Amino acid sequence: MSDPQYAEVVCGIPLERSLTYLIPPKLSCGVGQRVTVFLGSRKLTGYVIEVHSNEPKGSFTVKPIHRVVDAQPIFGPEQISLAQWMADLYVCSLGEALSAMLPGGKRDVQPPAFDADDHVSQVPLQVSDAQRDAVDAVNSGEHRMCYLYGVTGSGKTEVFLQAAEHALARGQQVIYLVPEISLTHQLSMEVMNRFPGTVAVLHSSLTPSQRLREWNRIRNGEASLVIGARSAVFAPVPSPGLIIIDEEHENSYKSGSHPRYHARQVAWKRVQPSGGTLVMGSATPSLEAWKLIQDGVMKQLHLPKRISGGSMPEITVVDLMHSPGPLSAELRREMHAVLSRGKQVILFLNRRGFSYFFHCRSCGSSLECPHCSVSLTFHKSSSVMRCHYCGYSRRPAESCPSCRSLDVGYSGFGTELVESEVKRVFPQARALRIDTDSVKEKSSLQDSLRKMRNGEADILLGTQMVAKGLNFPLVELVGIVLADSGLNIPDFRAQERTFSLLTQVAGRAGRFSNAGRVIIQTYHPENPAVRCALDQDLEMFYRLELDVRKSLGFPPYSRICRMVFRGKSRSQVENTSKRAAEVLQKSSADILGPSPCPIERIAGNWRSQIILRSLELKVLLACAHRIRRDFSSVSGIYTEIDIDPVSLL
Repeated sequence: MSDPQYAEVVCGIPLERSLTYLIPPKLSCGVGQRVTVFLGSRKLTGYVIEVHSNEPKGSFTVKPIHRVVDAQPIFGPEQISLAQWMADLYVCSLGEALSAMLPGGKRDVQPPAFDADDHVSQVPLQVSDAQRDAVDAVNSGEHRMCYLYGVTGSGKTEVFLQAAEHALARGQQVIYLVPEISLTHQLSMEVMNRFPGTVAVLHSSLTPSQRLREWNRIRNGEASLVIGARSAVFAPVPSPGLIIIDEEHENSYKSGSHPRYHARQVAWKRVQPSGGTLVMGSATPSLEAWKLIQDGVMKQLHLPKRISGGSMPEITVVDLMHSPGPLSAELRREMHAVLSRGKQVILFLNRRGFSYFFHCRSCGSSLECPHCSVSLTFHKSSSVMRCHYCGYSRRPAESCPSCRSLDVGYSGFGTELVESEVKRVFPQARALRIDTDSVKEKSSLQDSLRKMRNGEADILLGTQMVAKGLNFPLVELVGIVLADSGLNIPDFRAQERTFSLLTQVAGRAGRFSNAGRVIIQTYHPENPAVRCALDQDLEMFYRLELDVRKSLGFPPYSRICRMVFRGKSRSQVENTSKRAAEVLQKSSADILGPSPCPIERIAGNWRSQIILRSLELKVLLACAHRIRRDFSSVSGIYTEIDIDPVSLL
């Protein structure tokens, strides 16, 4: 009779150590497989990280594994090692890191096929000299990190695809990351047609079980090129030779939930063991990436011109102080001219709803969400006032809740109001609105984009959804209805985000002609982000912004860690954050706070934050792990730890 076998199991819970379970003789269980186990009375899914025959010491009964979920391991040694690195860097347990890597799902389900109508030519495009030089630089292997920096429409995608083609020809595996897969459907189809039979797509339209099937296809060697959003960076290719991060500046590459990993950092960690190459690209690199380029850490590959023949658009700034509505006279005039030529218009406004600010003219009070520290937004089409943070809704107020005055009104404008104004001024135009209110299903989003691409719509109005990944030949005018929506946010990245967004949206105009025009409407025409976007002067903006960051000691001239304490009791949240700050006083990190978060209350939870700043990452990690392991919080108060946060709201 053979010795009993035991499995070390970690689960997706904040438990630092593994748990030992007995492997029943009738079960076959190995490292990398999922199992179900009982922890107390709870039944959990866990991950086997070790199998051994060492009987645990102590006077207790070792519980048996309840069930083995997978016939074959879904994690290899490389994934487990990566998860341990994530646990150390992002201050989580090994089980939580493994849970974040896995796409979920209990069984394989065949993923849906793409529509045949979406066929894209497999023929590679003719490349410019600059593109060819960039491809050669990536393929040379001399530079482990490359940055493809070029104006919008300069052909970054073709460079990525040709670099991928060379990597696949060398027998390597490729991971191609995009910021939002639902907006890059055409790119997915181009990749699948360019590399038939070798592609796995990990996208948000798949169910967890369908994503698990794609995961297993990759793990079994049936797919050597993986395209997907942030979590595709964990795809189980044995040793990626090339990882591509398209639109590297996008905040969506940073996870907003625990563990708060950044795909850029994980990608660099993944290519190191195999000696692979990390290639990133954007028309507006993040400031961290730009600093690495300037310091020579990353090789810059520059694409200075648009490949389709279109010149960069002419940009005009309009001061909204002299405009009574959301569409200035100049924007309306230019829209008339473009539409009369049979061309298309994109209007961008990063704010949903009809109006976003209710106010009483008698007492001055506003109407906030009862659960969050934000104003309710009026949605006229559904006749509700809604909170965009927690989803609370109520009927529109006809009188002031504070003083009962009937002299009330709404201020500001969102996409819904702009849509009604567009239909009033341009009744013959075919207008489409794209935001999370109008696009409830991804099929309707793709239908709207298809109509624009095929010339079946004249005006596309939307939020950030229209700022990235869109390439419409007939678009000659882009109107940025309000450039200021992100400028006044109390976050040190507000200027960078605004400049990037303005530049990216402006890049949708005139990609195939010399007639492209952009009109930026703003209440702050002299703001540096607006002025540099107007002058199309990226390097000037980065010089100015880096000077500000350096004087303030913020990234990329330091590393920061954000700790947020939240709970239903405001006083308990405040006291907990103060006690945590006292615990951290002995560290060498700069401690900013504690102070209320800019949005102090979300979904009924009060929030207080501490910002730690240091030149050394290890100092921040020591503080973070100390709070996680040793700091005892009162019941009902939760701590969120974020290393290298992208938002401080």
